[in-house]
Amino acid sequence: MIIYGRNPVREAIRGPRRVLGVWATPAARREPWLAGQPLALASAIEIERRCGSPEHQGVCAEVSAFHYADPQALLALSQPLIVVLDQVQDPQNLGAICRTAECAGAAGVVLPERRSADVTAAVCKAAAGAVEHLPVARARNLADFLVAAKRAGMWCYGGARTGPTRYDALDFRGGVVLVLGSEGRGLRPRVAAACDALVSIPLHGKIESLSVSAAAAVLLYAAAAGRRSP
Repeated sequence: MIIYGRNPVREAIRGPRRVLGVWATPAARREPWLAGQPLALASAIEIERRCGSPEHQGVCAEVSAFHYADPQALLALSQPLIVVLDQVQDPQNLGAICRTAECAGAAGVVLPERRSADVTAAVCKAAAGAVEHLPVARARNLADFLVAAKRAGMWCYGGARTGPTRYDALDFRGGVVLVLGSEGRGLRPRVAAACDALVSIPLHGKIESLSVSAAAAVLLYAAAAGRRSP
């Protein structure tokens, strides 16, 4: 995989993936975190041609394939905060959610195996490299994963625009799974039915909904704050 952008390349170097090669412009090569890397000088045009995007910030790298985590390993953790994304297909949204999840201290993100964005170079860029440190797993059936999470003693809260429970009325202590639906359509019925509660974020303006990445940020930091409460 060819990844691009200064944050994604830097975090790949810091993370578990093998870095097979790095290409940088003369200006970008002065970044201190590039010291000791197998580096080749290249023009901005050459880097764009190699990575397929003008958003490279002067650097790209060839790295080993992304390794998806085992979803069962996330369920085996003690009182984790897990994010489940039901058919989120926009790489920018997936990357933004992974970035927030990693910053908020989530244990991992779970995606369905089908009809979901994969962890691509575009996702790595949108996540600012957070996917190098955040476990991302794929589950064959999200509803079954939520059932297993509840059997493991976790609470599953699904985000829904008309959910009857306000997000700030929840107890986020213990094992918690936050479930967010696809852009526009929300949670599928079977996934929603597997949640313990459907929760909403009050909207006080004229726009009818938040983006899924913005909703994820609100819920993740509410959960992070609630988990710190005595």
